[in-house]
Amino acid sequence: MSSSEVRSSRVGTPDVRSSRVGTPDARSSRPLVARVAARAAGGAVRVFLVLTGLFWLLPTVGLLLSSLRSPSDIAASGWWEVLTAPAQLTTENYSRLLANDTITGSLGSTILITVPATLLVLVIGSFAGYAFAWLEFPGRDWWFLGVVALLVVPVQVALVPVSKLFGAVGLFETTLGVVLFHTAFGLPFAIFLLRNFFAEIPRELLEAARLDGAGEIRLFTRVVLPLGGPAIASLGIFQFLWVWNDMLIALIFADSQSPPITVALQQQVRQFGNNVDVLAPGAFVSMVVPLVVFFAFQRQFASGVMAGAVK
Repeated sequence: MSSSEVRSSRVGTPDVRSSRVGTPDARSSRPLVARVAARAAGGAVRVFLVLTGLFWLLPTVGLLLSSLRSPSDIAASGWWEVLTAPAQLTTENYSRLLANDTITGSLGSTILITVPATLLVLVIGSFAGYAFAWLEFPGRDWWFLGVVALLVVPVQVALVPVSKLFGAVGLFETTLGVVLFHTAFGLPFAIFLLRNFFAEIPRELLEAARLDGAGEIRLFTRVVLPLGGPAIASLGIFQFLWVWNDMLIALIFADSQSPPITVALQQQVRQFGNNVDVLAPGAFVSMVVPLVVFFAFQRQFASGVMAGAVK
């Protein structure tokens, strides 16, 4: 091909870059009204979420400010008066709280109940969930169906028969009895949740570990537990919050001489109707501990809740 033909072919060929210049951008072709409406909708959603969060935190903020006011100020006006009169804030209520042996002892009793009840559910539920997911044994599906059926049994149904049983074996009004009750009623949900999560683990991964000589215990501790960490953390948060905030089981089965914090606060209301200088800070401390646990494991909780949603 001669040079004149090459030049003529180049002249006849449209330039790609010039054609791109003439093509309108998808974003610029979008109507201005539509773009403004999209930004306004996004801003409205953010404002709504912020207002919802503030509304949800309002009772906590009110309880905190009430716990930092004197009993006379609490009786005279609402907690919002602190916003215009910050001089009302004081820490004397928390000093009285620490001097109240009933409240401080109840916090220790609550910890002695909540921590073992949570750990037992996590340990037993993890072993049982792995067994139902990957071990073959007679009647596995029927046993799991029985566990699922226990999820619909309300706690109130078992109060009378369990009370008689604990009274016969000497566990009534003991810390061990409360721990066993919470563990028994927390296991069905724990087994159901962890079994479904462990069943999503790829079979090839477990078979590869078995080919490398890993037994069931090593397979469970080295492979299954690390992968199931988010689900186990989520379960631990649920169990901790349920046991810590429970009052019905503690009111019936706990030792009346060393009750949990929920029962101790209820007794303060019954005995001293105007004892707000102890009730307000005690209620706030009882609320803060679960919040600290939740925010400390917030990332694991979100991962566990979303586990299996996206593959």
